[in-house]
Formats: sequence, C-alpha cells, structure tokens
Amino acid sequence: MNTRRRETLTAQLVRQVTDRIKSGEFPRGARLPTEKEMIDEFGVSRTVVREAIANLRAGGMVSTQQGVGAFVVQNTALPAFRIAEEDLSVLEQVVKGLELRIAVESEAAALAAQRRSESDILAIESACDTMADAIKTGSDSIEADLNFHRAIARASQNDHFLKIFNYLGEVLIPRARLQTHRFEEFTLSEYLERINSEHRQVLFAIRRGDTDGARATMRMHLSGSRDRLQQTIPERR
Repeated sequence: MNTRRRETLTAQLVRQVTDRIKSGEFPRGARLPTEKEMIDEFGVSRTVVREAIANLRAGGMVSTQQGVGAFVVQNTALPAFRIAEEDLSVLEQVVKGLELRIAVESEAAALAAQRRSESDILAIESACDTMADAIKTGSDSIEADLNFHRAIARASQNDHFLKIFNYLGEVLIPRARLQTHRFEEFTLSEYLERINSEHRQVLFAIRRGDTDGARATMRMHLSGSRDRLQQTIPERR
C-alpha cells in the first residue's frame, strides 16, 4: 500500500509556481500574479497563497515588497533551510515547529524589551487591538496574530530574527494549519481571546523593559500552544 502523504495545497502551489519560474514563464525580475489572481486561478485560499510565497521567498526564488507584490529573483532555487511542506499538516510536525519558535521568539522578546522604540510598542499594541477587533467581529485574526509576533521580531533590532520569523511564523502558526481550538473545550472566540490575553502579557513586559519577563511570557505563550497540542498526540507503542 502506498503510504506516502498526499501533497498539500501549499506544496502544490509552490511546485507549480516553481515550474513556471524555471520554464521562463515568470522570468527574473517579473512580478508574480497577485494574491487574488492566484486564488482565482488555482482555487486556493489566501492563507495557502501566502504560505506558498513564504516558501518561495525562503528558498531564495522570490523577494517581496510590501504593498507591491512578489518578484522573481532567480530561475533556480538555492539550497536553503526548509521544513517539508507535506509534513506541516501533521500534528507532530506542528509541535516540532512550535519548539523551534519557542527558542527563537523567546530570545527575540527579551531583546525587544531591551531595545524597543516607542513606535515598536505602538506596533505591538496595534496588533493586539486589531486581533481583539477581529475576534469581536468574527473575522480572520491570523494576520493580526502574525503582525504581533513580527512586530516583536522587528523590535529586537536584529534583522535575522525578523527574517526567520517571516518564514517560520507564516508557515508554522498552528491555527493556520489546524483548527486548534477543537483540541480543547473552547469555542473559537474563547480560544482566540486567551491567545490575545497572552499576547498582551508579552506586550506589558516589553513595554516596561522587563527582559526576563518578556522572555518568560513569550515562552509561556508558545509553550502553552505546544503542550496543548502535544497532549493530543497518541503515544507510540
């Protein structure tokens, strides 16, 4: 019996865009189709498109400009750190991804507490407020969640944290891949409210310049997600 996992929608989109880049249909310097054009052509969600672009960017095939789009930077992929896309839908792999994020983002939060500017604080706070509004209206809060973690990476004043988050965050944020609230006795809104409450605890620590507190609250936030998911994985015999 063939036990190979089915290719995810994101992996399919990455492969199709890569093939077009290699064939020259999307030449070096060309702008890729917009998110809406990809959604319409490939019949996938906005999240799938964004994950695919994140993968292509991580592989060195495209670069992105905020508000402009994604552009081809080369016709063949560079060897790069990658987490196999087909594994990301597996619960065990999401947990492993969170373990990696704990190590990276806890230290980013600690540095943010030392180095943050007033504009950094405002950006982190704005992400919390936007997520709260999304919860109230029942709209998609994933982008606000990403913006919270991205703002902290930026506040570390270390570009490497921001670059690695732009890959790890977009690809490995748990509920972008799993309906994580269903693993617990919470409605989606209750689950998101708890997540945003944890975000605000990290914000408060960073605002008051509490390095240890920022590190601890970020670790607690991400470790909580990891531990809750880990409990659902059946023990191997």
